[in-house]
Amino acid sequence: MLLTNHATIFYMNVREQIKEYITSQPEPKRSDMQALHRKILEVMPKCKLWFLDGKDDKGKTVSNPNIGYGLRTMHYADGTTREFYRIGMSANTTGISVYILGIEDKKYLARTYGKKLGKASVTGYCIKFKALKDIHIDILEAAIRYGAAAAN
Repeated sequence: MLLTNHATIFYMNVREQIKEYITSQPEPKRSDMQALHRKILEVMPKCKLWFLDGKDDKGKTVSNPNIGYGLRTMHYADGTTREFYRIGMSANTTGISVYILGIEDKKYLARTYGKKLGKASVTGYCIKFKALKDIHIDILEAAIRYGAAAAN
């Protein structure tokens, strides 16, 4: 990512971008995101890291910034492909979202982990919760492990 600040141009690597993003969050979200980042790296120690700032090619904000882990190839109807991450994490207005991408069965996450997670909402690929203290981290870790393994 190229950033300009008072006519100084510098490059931030992905790890620096992730650190800056996490530290920019208010507490307790910052500590929760840091703990979750460490947990995902324990599950996927050699994964490719991604940082998406949430802006499109024109600089318009189109999503929350997000951290990505792992690698998957997305296939589009027109035959084109694109590399993207397998597991994602982002701050949202009320808490944290964890994305588990590439699961064919859109009801799998909710059916398998939803009731066991605690205070979380689960959609086809997103697990959303207010704070780590509200969920069972071992169940979230199992969902992340499932998503990471689906890549292999």
